[in-house]
Amino acid sequence: MHIQDHHWSTAPALAPGGAIGSAAGNGRGDGPRQAPLRVDAQRNLEHVLRAAREVFGELGYGAPMEDVARRARVGVGTVYRRFPSKDVLVRRIAEEETSRLTDQARAALGQEDEPWSALSRFLRTSVASGAGRLLPPQVLRVGVADEGGGFDAARVPQQRAQPGSGELRLVPDEGPAGGASLAEDTGAAALLEVVGQLVERARAAGELRPDVSVSDVLLVIATAAPSLPDAAQQAAASARLLDILLEGLRSRPA
Repeated sequence: MHIQDHHWSTAPALAPGGAIGSAAGNGRGDGPRQAPLRVDAQRNLEHVLRAAREVFGELGYGAPMEDVARRARVGVGTVYRRFPSKDVLVRRIAEEETSRLTDQARAALGQEDEPWSALSRFLRTSVASGAGRLLPPQVLRVGVADEGGGFDAARVPQQRAQPGSGELRLVPDEGPAGGASLAEDTGAAALLEVVGQLVERARAAGELRPDVSVSDVLLVIATAAPSLPDAAQQAAASARLLDILLEGLRSRPA
């Protein structure tokens, strides 16, 4: 996925009905007439962001903006007034969820003394929140060995395997197209750094398989159980899947 829009955080928010234009044309500065527009605009923004998280979480970032508008129960024009392109909305959601995961990882790191307990707490909290399914696609890329045993850097420009460690490190985007590289995304860098600390602690304690990387851990939280109609069954299936994946991460006695 290539993000080309960098201006979403600084662009002025246009309220439905042209709140900015109305304010400019009202020489009396009549506050009561403007306030309902601002409140309505904020409410619509919250609906759009909530709907985007749900739609992208269920269908992936390939879902159309029309699906987001339909879930938010607003017109697609309202969505585009807030987010002039889909890339801008995707970046907003991805950055928010990356920040949420980073906070969860820091909480686990600071509140759990046992390395494995800290890592498993982070995984369980993150899977329960569903944030892992909304990570930027670049964060979930892993190195692929070619037939000659080499690392396929062309397929993974944003991450490189550190020789002998199985870890992934951020490097500048070497792709031909422009846009924001993962190395420039401080949010993603912060997430990888703190998850890396969880991984290193568990590995040093001998509780994590030596070949498990930070990217493997992120793939685990991005894995979702099949959608089930019953909420209790869905929760049970997700918990069971995570138990299986956690067992796969643990080291085995020699």
